[in-house]
Amino acid sequence: MKDMTSLAVLIQEQLKPFVRRIDAEAYYAEEFLKSIGKAGFLNSDTGVDFSTEVHVVEEVSKVCMTTGFNLWCHLASLTYIRNSDNRYLKEEILPQLENGQLLGGTGLSNPMKYYAGLETLHLKATKTNEGYRVKGQLPSVSNLGNDHWFGIIAEVSSDQRMMAVVPCNAEGLTLKAKLEYLGVNGSATYSCAFDDVTIPEKWVVSHDVDTFINKIRPAFVLYQIPLGFGVTEASIASIRQVCNKQGGCNDYLSIQPDELERELKRLRTETYKLAGGEGLFQQWKHLLQLRLRTAYLTSKAAHGSMLHQGGAGYLKYSAPSRRLRESYFLVNLTPTVKHLEKMLHHAK
Repeated sequence: MKDMTSLAVLIQEQLKPFVRRIDAEAYYAEEFLKSIGKAGFLNSDTGVDFSTEVHVVEEVSKVCMTTGFNLWCHLASLTYIRNSDNRYLKEEILPQLENGQLLGGTGLSNPMKYYAGLETLHLKATKTNEGYRVKGQLPSVSNLGNDHWFGIIAEVSSDQRMMAVVPCNAEGLTLKAKLEYLGVNGSATYSCAFDDVTIPEKWVVSHDVDTFINKIRPAFVLYQIPLGFGVTEASIASIRQVCNKQGGCNDYLSIQPDELERELKRLRTETYKLAGGEGLFQQWKHLLQLRLRTAYLTSKAAHGSMLHQGGAGYLKYSAPSRRLRESYFLVNLTPTVKHLEKMLHHAK
């Protein structure tokens, strides 16, 4: 794992001062996100360092899960290209995404639900001499902007689906900002309408996504788990901050920091073990279980923090209420908890 000293400085100087604006004014921390790449935390020249990337998401999410979520979106876009055989994407676009020149979004909420049998694909692709033409609409894609790219999966026929990464300024693509969420509005989330968008061959990640999806799903899920770790740890700190208030009456609450810490430690140990070895790609069911357990623990910790903080947490933009809203976002982030429960029920 890389040295994290410079990350702590970046978070302190370029993220912490903006957390209130991110939460209250939908401010998008674009320069901070680019600074992570510029500092070398996402470089994969000598192989993907999953442990470092997971840790970066966790540290960012302790301070602001909205920005941690943006980082997850970016890591998802890296995952698509890292696993592709497309030389143009790997040699021209990937280095810029890893070094902070460009940012990426995921665009795979609907396809992941499609592969779990929950939805039909929203995008349709027609084969052309140059590549494909894509039509349809994605209701929400996050971490988008003028110089951003994002992944898409479209149905070509009943037995073929293709995947590509698309720049936000592609002709025929219309983005509309979405700001009506309970929280996480600083995530640069847009609905994306495709009106015969031309996808040249050089943007194509895979012509056979039904096979390719198995290469990218483990990292897609892995990078979400530290979102919960960050919020849970910050919630535990928030609980400890008020343990002696009002004559120690918080001791009588059913949710206590020691039990939260024990479960967080277990989940961390299991997750970093997977991230640091070959098990990530062999233990799909275990990975889904970790993701689900983390979502439930995060909700419990954020709820517990609200109980311990009392009236101080009930302010609209207090840190505990922000983390509560973040925890609700995590349970609804694809794969959602109900999506995970179904997948685990059918997993081998």
